[in-house]
Amino acid sequence: MVADDDALYVLTAALLTPAQFPTVLGDDYPAACALLGVEPYAEGYGLVLGQDGTGARWTVVVEDVSLVAVAIAAWDCGMEYDLSPDDRSVVCALPGWPLPLAVAAPGVAAPHDPLPDPGAEGVAPAPLAPPDTASWGPAQRRMGADEIAHQWAAWREQIDDASDSASPAGPPASDPQPEVKGESGAAAEAPASGTHAGVRRVLAEARGYVDSPPPPGRVRSSFATEEARMLRADGPGWSLVARTDDIAFVLLDDEPGEVLPVGRGAELPGLLEALDALAVRPA
Repeated sequence: MVADDDALYVLTAALLTPAQFPTVLGDDYPAACALLGVEPYAEGYGLVLGQDGTGARWTVVVEDVSLVAVAIAAWDCGMEYDLSPDDRSVVCALPGWPLPLAVAAPGVAAPHDPLPDPGAEGVAPAPLAPPDTASWGPAQRRMGADEIAHQWAAWREQIDDASDSASPAGPPASDPQPEVKGESGAAAEAPASGTHAGVRRVLAEARGYVDSPPPPGRVRSSFATEEARMLRADGPGWSLVARTDDIAFVLLDDEPGEVLPVGRGAELPGLLEALDALAVRPA
């Protein structure tokens, strides 16, 4: 889609479904949809990020989820794929990008927010923008949880090494960098109930999900190993990352940049199994 100023130079894409969505947008799928102004249909959407002929940033929401999923899979394998959604599948085009991108389309102006359309009726929506990494809040907390899930082995190793170090530090992550909190590895061996008030609250609210299922996407399960799943759960002011055969990590809005490990104990395995049973999974 590169014919004129109204065309789009596609730079990347993402899925917006109950099982997979950019967590910077919200704690669950309906919240993410609400931020973009679309209905939370179960089938989901694809998000196409690119620049128009003037270099302006645009996020195009499309209904053709399968096409976007195929493009992402091809790119992940290092293959070229021309992502060109049919105009009939376009739901809306929003100014700006909700995700940080380090690439730009060749031959056009540097990425910038589009100017408001003087002929448009009503108040134009503010351009989408990635969260400020210099501060800590819900979006940064969820980004930190994403980082732990993507680098589970490195974070888990920090807990194993913590018993031999007085100052455990987390592996490299996107700013602000979360760090494992504690002066020893004891937290990883403690009962799941723990002693940290914030952790106790998170575990209690997560247990509540088992009895009263939360909105779609609030609990998600993905492949970890043949025997285990990776779990992500979010709630008001908290995120939890866990492997069903291992420990969990908790991040809190009230604890900027801190990662709180939760040991297996007697309670955590059953909670993780129950959460996995209600979680949505990628198709």
